[in-house]
Amino acid sequence: MYARSFAGTVYGIDGMLVAVETDIANGLPQFDLVGLGGSAVKEARDRVRAALRNGGFDYPMQRITVNLAPADLRKEGSGFDLAIAIGILQASKQIPPRPEAVLVLGELALDGTLRPVSGVLPILLEARKQGFTHVILPEENAEEARLVDICVLPAANLAAAIGYWTGGLEPPAAESRPAPQKRAVHSQANHSDFADVCGQTFVKRGLEVAAAGFHNVLLVGPPGSGKTMLATCLPSIMPDMTTDESYDVTKIYSIAGQLTRNSGLIRERPFRSPHHTITAAALIGGGGQIPRPGECSLAHGGILFLDELPEFSRHVLEVLRQPLEAGVVTIGRSRQVFTFPARFLLVSSMNPCPCGFYGSRDQRECTCTPQQIQKYRSKLSGPLLDRIDLHLEVPRVPVTLLQERPQAESSEEIRCRVEAARAIQCERYRHRPGAPFNSAMNGEELRRYAGLNREGQKLLQLAFETLGLSARAYNRIVKVARTIADLAGAEQIEAAHVAEAIRYRALDRGVVG
Repeated sequence: MYARSFAGTVYGIDGMLVAVETDIANGLPQFDLVGLGGSAVKEARDRVRAALRNGGFDYPMQRITVNLAPADLRKEGSGFDLAIAIGILQASKQIPPRPEAVLVLGELALDGTLRPVSGVLPILLEARKQGFTHVILPEENAEEARLVDICVLPAANLAAAIGYWTGGLEPPAAESRPAPQKRAVHSQANHSDFADVCGQTFVKRGLEVAAAGFHNVLLVGPPGSGKTMLATCLPSIMPDMTTDESYDVTKIYSIAGQLTRNSGLIRERPFRSPHHTITAAALIGGGGQIPRPGECSLAHGGILFLDELPEFSRHVLEVLRQPLEAGVVTIGRSRQVFTFPARFLLVSSMNPCPCGFYGSRDQRECTCTPQQIQKYRSKLSGPLLDRIDLHLEVPRVPVTLLQERPQAESSEEIRCRVEAARAIQCERYRHRPGAPFNSAMNGEELRRYAGLNREGQKLLQLAFETLGLSARAYNRIVKVARTIADLAGAEQIEAAHVAEAIRYRALDRGVVG
């Protein structure tokens, strides 16, 4: 007898619905699973067999054929177990079929317990789009599933799932979905505060500009100057995430399997800090026939912090070019091209030389040879540095400041100015809500919104000729100047804004060391 149920999987960044077709025929006992399934999918036959027997159901000793349609697309993951089990029970007439549009997700333990699966949010978004009204899934995935406007039926085991299937598709009486918020709630509980940073006024101002316009930053300074602490303070002044941004980030983390049971909608901008031994595939995504998002995508909408940038391999750094320029990561496979969102704010740090004290203003002397310094700095290519808007020199903090600890501006005060500048940009770029900030301006928007007065044009021309800037670096300075003008509430970019933007190109100006 033939039966059909519906499950889902993740294909790149999107959900894909899969029809689980089951046929039971007379013949020697055999279980054939077809439809281009991965290793975890093929192993479902053993999990389903044991779960049915241990759950109190009869396992038919006949020829069982299960097809996962569409059969020409590869499926990965263990989320098909429950749908296969329900298909076998329908085909063997142990449970009746249901006419409703019901999606079934979940991995089965050998005793029939349901285990959580990853990628629930994108799968349910696709299911709702195709008209599904109910979903049966593990209890651990229920909080994530309630982010989608669909009837959620959480089950602890196979018997509970069958109870929903046969007894009526109604959620428990205590179940209720919280009203969605229009904007994510900002919290500084897990972030350092700029009030705790002694001195470094110039660097703090540069990070304020970076947060307001979503500009990439490189911090250059000797060991112990506070580069890492400054980077960890940056999330405390970032603007709140909108609901759309929260859904995008939650979707990525769902696919990566990094959502906890009660996490729900992610409301904090991500802060990712991978070790310098990371591989290129782990950084941008990949692995297997169906690639998974890497650190670049996990940092989407937030901050990617690369500490000690020259310690990363040259190949790993060069793969950052596409996401820094386009805000996406494109990964090609033989049968499909996958695109992952990766619009993040890159914050990186480095020493001026291998020992860290080249050009230091204190008593410590550099022990590096010119060849060592050149080799160390050559790990960062010109095209990569061009894509970093702000190069900030971070000097050592004088001991007098550490002793006196004068009152510094708090992150909350800085964030208010950042929010005001970002509101201006959101209104300016309302025609492209996905990237409403100055760093994403294209050529036509530069001409329209980033016009310089005569003094600013002369100053920038002089800097271009003196420093030998590339066209990309030229545009980056203009974008930063536009952000500085927004922070000042100015309609037009003035010479003072351009001068400040040029000051944030320390490596181009050759002042480091």
